[in-house]
Amino acid sequence: MVPLLDRRRSIAPPGFNRWLVPPAALAVHLCIGQVYATSVYKNALVQHFGVGNTEIGVVFSIAIVMLGLSAAVAGTWVDRNGPRKAMATSAVFWVTGFLVGALGIATSQLWLLYLGYGVIGGIGLGIGYISPVSTLIKWFPDRPGLATGMAIMGFGGGALVASPLSNRLLGLYDADYDSAVAGSVPSGSAVALLFLTFAIVYALFMSFGAATVRVPADGWRPDGFDPASVRSKSLVTTASVSARNAIRTPQFWLLWVVLFCNVTAGIGILEQAAPMIQDFFRGADGTSAVAVAAAGGFVGLLSMANMAGRFVWSSTSDVIGRKPIYVLYLGVGLVAYALLALFGQTSTALFILLAAVILSFYGGGFATVPAYLRDLFGTFQVGAIHGRLLTAWSTAGVVGPLIVNGFLDSQGDPGTLTAAAYRPALLTMVALLAVGFVANLLVRPVADRFHEPAAGAPAEPTAEPRAPRQERSTS
Repeated sequence: MVPLLDRRRSIAPPGFNRWLVPPAALAVHLCIGQVYATSVYKNALVQHFGVGNTEIGVVFSIAIVMLGLSAAVAGTWVDRNGPRKAMATSAVFWVTGFLVGALGIATSQLWLLYLGYGVIGGIGLGIGYISPVSTLIKWFPDRPGLATGMAIMGFGGGALVASPLSNRLLGLYDADYDSAVAGSVPSGSAVALLFLTFAIVYALFMSFGAATVRVPADGWRPDGFDPASVRSKSLVTTASVSARNAIRTPQFWLLWVVLFCNVTAGIGILEQAAPMIQDFFRGADGTSAVAVAAAGGFVGLLSMANMAGRFVWSSTSDVIGRKPIYVLYLGVGLVAYALLALFGQTSTALFILLAAVILSFYGGGFATVPAYLRDLFGTFQVGAIHGRLLTAWSTAGVVGPLIVNGFLDSQGDPGTLTAAAYRPALLTMVALLAVGFVANLLVRPVADRFHEPAAGAPAEPTAEPRAPRQERSTS
């Protein structure tokens, strides 16, 4: 009897509509994308635990570190066992993380929040993040940018749902909290109940994704698609590179630098989004012109920009190419960051516009990088290669918040900061984007010596035993 989560039980029957797969991916990514809404209750945790921005920012950093590490370690396992088992495993870790985190908040033990939401939840983040990517690339070989945009769009949009829902639930769980009043902060017990609610809701949605996802049968291709057509495109290969060989190429490490720089810059805004817009428009009397509810709405707007960028920009990369689209992300992005640092406080409309552009590039960078990897290394172990590349996200998840929170903690206490306190951190991000811009320009096609022999690159990894030669080509 084939186990329920075995990859063989998720192989699509003949005539299956490939457009039914993206909703399964979105069901998982919309749930784990909640990590981008942590700034909504950040001040509540600062007040509840009696610590600074940096100590609470570490929770987010741990989660992102574990995302990258678990994706790197489990990448080959996900490719071999298929998305159904990976999504179910992700759900178990993600939900458990919320439960342990809720216990930590309820008992005022910060280390439990680090362990739960950070470590355990972060493992769920990593496995859930990569679980549908290689599957959708195989379903959409004719439009890999569109495919990865659909797979990762939900992650960027997670805060679009979680941010307003968090404010509404926090108001329900704490009668003294009013998100429409500037300076209003929910209690720690309300945040603990919020975590418990999310654990239940996300368990249901992620289970739906795992139950409905399908993988294509060996040798399947969309009607009218000719694999030979990709040979004429710049930087696109029809050869295969294993995950083990990929990390030995300069192309992998150049893309690592590109992703690290792009993510560090974007994460600096995301992790501090709600307090940031309030601080930028603080009056002489110390009162912000932006209410808590409006700040939460700003987080939701950034989520929309993040989500839209993942779909629009990655789809655009199918037309203009991956390297040119990263020139846009990094080049225009550094100009936008400089304008935000120097003139963002002059107008809320300008501030929101610049932040939205930056976050659209941030999201686009995430969604396009799997297609960039597919172009350079082929589809053989693209999921595993993607997982290893996400260690750049882990590093950025530490560096980005540390840069922002480190500068802010040196400038004053939360609730008293102004736009000037953010300027050194924002200008540091400009320099990082410039480094990423140069790294992208240096990307070239992968040398033939790293390619797999044709007989050693199966069309689809499986959980069954392989011939010895094929086992040696898997890392």
